[in-house]
Amino acid sequence: MNDIAASSFFDPQVIADPFDYYRAWMPKSPVVQLSDGMFLVLSYDLCAQATGDVETFSNNFQGTLSGAMAEDGDVAAILSEGWPQVDTLLTADPPVHTRFRKLVNLAFSMKRVAAIEEDMRGVVARLIDRMAGKGEADFVRDFGIPLPVAMIASQIGMDGELDKVKRWSDAFVDRLGRMIPKERELECAREVVEFQHHVKAKIDERRANRTDDLLSDLVYAAVDGERPLEDAEILSIMQQLMVAGNETTTSALAGGLLQLIENPDQMAKAVAAVDEGNERAIINLVEEVLRIESPTAGMWRLVLKDTELGGVAIPKGAMVQLRYAAANRDPAKFSDPDRFDIERANARSHLAFGKGIHMCVGNMLSRKEMAVAYSELLTRLTDFRLADGHQPSWPPNMLLRGLTTLPVTFRRRA
Repeated sequence: MNDIAASSFFDPQVIADPFDYYRAWMPKSPVVQLSDGMFLVLSYDLCAQATGDVETFSNNFQGTLSGAMAEDGDVAAILSEGWPQVDTLLTADPPVHTRFRKLVNLAFSMKRVAAIEEDMRGVVARLIDRMAGKGEADFVRDFGIPLPVAMIASQIGMDGELDKVKRWSDAFVDRLGRMIPKERELECAREVVEFQHHVKAKIDERRANRTDDLLSDLVYAAVDGERPLEDAEILSIMQQLMVAGNETTTSALAGGLLQLIENPDQMAKAVAAVDEGNERAIINLVEEVLRIESPTAGMWRLVLKDTELGGVAIPKGAMVQLRYAAANRDPAKFSDPDRFDIERANARSHLAFGKGIHMCVGNMLSRKEMAVAYSELLTRLTDFRLADGHQPSWPPNMLLRGLTTLPVTFRRRA
C-alpha cells in the first residue's frame, strides 16, 4: 500500500475507491503533488485552513480548470447554443459570491426547511409504501433519488418535472467529474443546453406572472438593490441549486443504509434510537453518515499567490484539490476513522458540506431529509440486507462519490 504513486490518484479505480490511497499518503505528506501545477490536500486541518483563506485559495477556478481541460470542439459547438457559464456561487469569491449567496440563503434557512418538513414526510411515506409490499427494492432508484429530487424540484419551480431534474443533474455532475467518454460528453452538453432553454422559458413566465417559488425570487431579486439578475446568472444559480439539492443527498442516503447493513451493531443502535424517539441520536447518525461517506469527495481551489501548506511550497496559479473525503477520515481528527460509529462524539465536525463562506447552502435541507428518511425507514421496515450476489460499486468521478445502485431486501416491522 505504501508504494502507491502520487500520480495514481487519477486512476479511475483509485477515484472510485480512494481510501487505500489516503491511508498510504496521509502519514507521508498531507499535501501531495500530482503534477507541476496540481496538488492534493488530504489532512483535516489543512483542508479547513484552505477553506478559510479565500485570498490565497480561490473558488474562482472555472476559467483555469476549463483551460486545463479544454472543451472538445464538438462539445463547445453544442454549448454555444446555450448561455455562457458565469461565476455566481461555487466558482466565485467575495464580493461577487457574497451578493449571490445572500439571495439564496433565505430559501434554505432553518425556518424554510421546517416549513416544508410535513411535505417531506409525506414524500417519504409514499416512497416507503411503494417499496414495503415488495420486500425488495433498488434503494437508490426507488428512494435515494426520488426523495431529494422531489424536494429540490418543489423549491426551484420544477415540481412535476422530476425525471428532467434528475437527468439534467446527472449531466452537470458527469461534466464536473470529467471522467466520461466522448459520447457522454456530447450527450451532457446537449442536456445542459436543453436545461438552459427550459429554465429560460420559465424565467420569462415568471417575469410575466410572479409565483411563489425560488425561481421567482431570483427573477425579481436585485443585486445590492441595484440591478436584477441577468439570465445567465439565474441559470447558473438554478443549475447549482438543482445539483446540490439532490445528487449528494442521494449518495449519502444510500451510502448510509449500506453502512448500517454492513455494521449490524450500529443498525441495532439506530433502530433503538428511533423506537425511543431519540432525535439527537438520529441527528448524530446523519452526521456520521456524512462524515464517512463524504459524497462531495473533493473540491478545487485556484492558488492566487505563492504559498506554503503543510510544509509544501505551492506556486501561484496552481490548482489544489481539497479532498474532504480524506480529511473526514484523518486519524488526527477522528479516532479509528474508518469505523462507522453513530455515537461518535465529534461526528458533526466533518467537512462533508465544506466549510466557511462556501459551505453548501442546502446543508440544512439535506440533513433534514436524511433524518426524516432514516427515522421513517427504520420505524416501518426491518431486516435490511444486500440482495444476493450484489457487490456495491462506485463510478469514478473526480469530485463526487456515490452508489448508482443498491439492491436490498427487507421486511415490514410488526
